Amino acid sequence: MVEFPVCREVVISDSLRFDCKFRMIDILVYLFENYYDFSSHPKPAALARKLSSVGFEEEEISTALGWLAGLKSARVAEFVCDPRSLRVYSVEELQKLGAECLGFVFFLESAGVITPALRELIIERGMMLEDNPVPLAKFKIIVLMVLWSREKDLEPLIVEELLYDADPDLSH
Repeated sequence: MVEFPVCREVVISDSLRFDCKFRMIDILVYLFENYYDFSSHPKPAALARKLSSVGFEEEEISTALGWLAGLKSARVAEFVCDPRSLRVYSVEELQKLGAECLGFVFFLESAGVITPALRELIIERGMMLEDNPVPLAKFKIIVLMVLWSREKDLEPLIVEELLYDADPDLSH
């Protein structure tokens, strides 16, 4: 369960209210839920104003928009690898992402949801989180953001697994 430090009451949607200080991951969820098409959100300055008016803190908005800008500009190096090949993780990746997150990546790749190239982008973006180790609930949001940014057709069951089943408190 995600814990939110107390600040002020903020309306997130018509039906939900939270007394909390938001974190970057909450902003990412908010953007996904309000701008289902990655390219449909406003320009960064207008988006920052909108997020601020909703109640997100300036520092968290800046962090989230910077993270998104990096994701948008990240190049996915397409490569071909043998389906029998295995990805060997560095000590840093193993420590930061842990068996749960890396097992989830393996599951997604085995199920054909992500390619090896997207796997690498997901790992790179997950390694950028401040958490150490990264909780699976947050990592699932990172996976969702990577797929969303690449404008992949997301099956409803995949979205449910990545967003709503990750942590019910993250869904706004």
